[in-house]
Amino acid sequence: MFQMDVEYNKGILFVRLKGNLTSKKTYELNNYLVPVLLKHKIKYLVYNLYELDSIDESGVNALLNTKSAIRINKGKIYICEAKDTIKKWIKNLHIQELENELSALKTIKI
Repeated sequence: MFQMDVEYNKGILFVRLKGNLTSKKTYELNNYLVPVLLKHKIKYLVYNLYELDSIDESGVNALLNTKSAIRINKGKIYICEAKDTIKKWIKNLHIQELENELSALKTIKI
């Protein structure tokens, strides 16, 4: 099971992922989230991965697609609260990691 909770707050899009981000579920990021980022020219994206249980290579590629969309918008992307097992998969994405969503609000001063 996979769930994506999206919240826009103070110019930052918070995306909370829950469950397993595998090849069968990446369409939600690729076909829903990426177009929203581009259409609304969202500059700041924070992924909260606290409840993400697992990720595979397709999931990593979906995160990379959202990173590309944010880069097109000349913005920044952050990850917070990732488990060690998830960190192994996403370390090569070169996405800055923050402690939590509150620290993201403090880091991103709009």
